[in-house]
Amino acid sequence: MQWRGRRGSRNVEDRRGMGAAGAGGLGITGMIVVLAVGYFFGIDISPIVREMDQGQSQPQQNAPLSEEDQQWGEFVSVVLADTEEVWRPVLADQAGVEYRDPTLVLFRGAVQSACGGASSAMGPFYCPGDQRVYLDTDFFDMMERRMGAGGDFAYAYVIAHEVGHHIQNLTGVLEQSMQARMNAGEREANQISVLTELQADCYAGIWARHAQDRFGTLEEGDLAEAMGAAEAVGDDVIQSSAGRTPVPDSFTHGSAAERQEWLMRGFNSGDMGQCDTFAEAGL
Repeated sequence: MQWRGRRGSRNVEDRRGMGAAGAGGLGITGMIVVLAVGYFFGIDISPIVREMDQGQSQPQQNAPLSEEDQQWGEFVSVVLADTEEVWRPVLADQAGVEYRDPTLVLFRGAVQSACGGASSAMGPFYCPGDQRVYLDTDFFDMMERRMGAGGDFAYAYVIAHEVGHHIQNLTGVLEQSMQARMNAGEREANQISVLTELQADCYAGIWARHAQDRFGTLEEGDLAEAMGAAEAVGDDVIQSSAGRTPVPDSFTHGSAAERQEWLMRGFNSGDMGQCDTFAEAGL
């Protein structure tokens, strides 16, 4: 992926030097909020996290950012800038909606958001309450080491997916899907969640297509990296990795095949009209 030397976004809030924001002491209600954040807005990788870092439950002392931390910050900033450059005209032209830049918050271990407290074990997530994407870059290391889905474009796909939820928030789809989930039974609520996540994957594909057209972002193998990441975060793959038998009715983000399909649908078309997962499902 061609990203070095490119413009970075000013909309990155780096909290990593602050240590972990305390996630402990949340109680039962707080833990439900944490789970909701992961299930509704992010990539829930908690089934393959065997043990939580006990140190995360206490605030940690400020620590200077390593050279690797700084490199991650630069990478995230450039990818976020690319999403801004792409979505500002695309959203206006294709949906008649003015784009508002989200803020991307980098954190370490645990974080507080307008959606409540969250641990990095929940994976990256988007909070519509404050229009922020939350990301612990250790997730990228986990993608490579434990999920077999490394590569800079794989990581960019993750960021673009969360920005896809921001697009849904701006168009009103996210609020509608959350309301529908609240009024549905468990099986139907899970289906609505899957459709929401697959649309965000499709929007990530749209970003990739337009980023390539405008900036020549892609290098050989980049699409394969993104497809590998989409496979690795499929509900069936995550459940299998945790030693479970995949149960489709319990899926909240979609199978590996579905996530790959919708990612490529967005990439091949570059058209938001091709990303209406709800209409295709008859909803």
